[in-house]
Amino acid sequence: MLMNAVSVEADDVVAKLRSYIEEGGYKPGDRLESERDLIVRLDVTRARLRKALDTLEHEGAIWRHVGKGTFIASPNAGFGLGDLAGLSQEVTPVQLMRARQALEPAIAREAALHATWDAIRQLKQCRDRAVDAPNWDEYEAQDDNFHRTLAEATDNVLLLSLFDHLNAVRRAVAWNTVVRSSDRPARTHSSFAEHDAIVAAIEARDPTAAHAAMRTHLGSVAARLFGEA
Repeated sequence: MLMNAVSVEADDVVAKLRSYIEEGGYKPGDRLESERDLIVRLDVTRARLRKALDTLEHEGAIWRHVGKGTFIASPNAGFGLGDLAGLSQEVTPVQLMRARQALEPAIAREAALHATWDAIRQLKQCRDRAVDAPNWDEYEAQDDNFHRTLAEATDNVLLLSLFDHLNAVRRAVAWNTVVRSSDRPARTHSSFAEHDAIVAAIEARDPTAAHAAMRTHLGSVAARLFGEA
């Protein structure tokens, strides 16, 4: 009975958040208030709010960018509420990783060719914040931000849109499936050096090296997840 009560309460927060967005007249691309403001406006706890935001993000109703905020997604973005749920059930983790290996090295290559110096500065900030993350949740948020900032650096709205769609499916497929044995990534975590290599290649304007560095990084992620590159 307790589990059912918790589930109903969580559903109530999701419904409350949906109603708030609908009644507020938000349009695609509009930014929601900060979590602190939403907690007060909706009279919910931070934990409940974050779970509700996660639910709407997985449905494709909103998208979040660390450091910039939470935004209303376009209903024509390509993944409706049912589409994302359906894809997340049909796509296997291995298929998802192969899709990432097909798209993200190309994104890194384009970033090396087109990133502005300001975009490179932002990418370095994301990289450094991931290293300094005090826990796995913050690391994953900063890692996600690193990859999306890289997609933004291509200066290609179509590549960014493709990345966002792939990333939305990734979040749904991988949801609550990773078990951590430590509080935070070790300083020797391989992703840190791999991120360094990606940034260095982009800063050097070397598209071939950027493509290869991202392939290496995703291969390492795949090996950790299910033993194949």
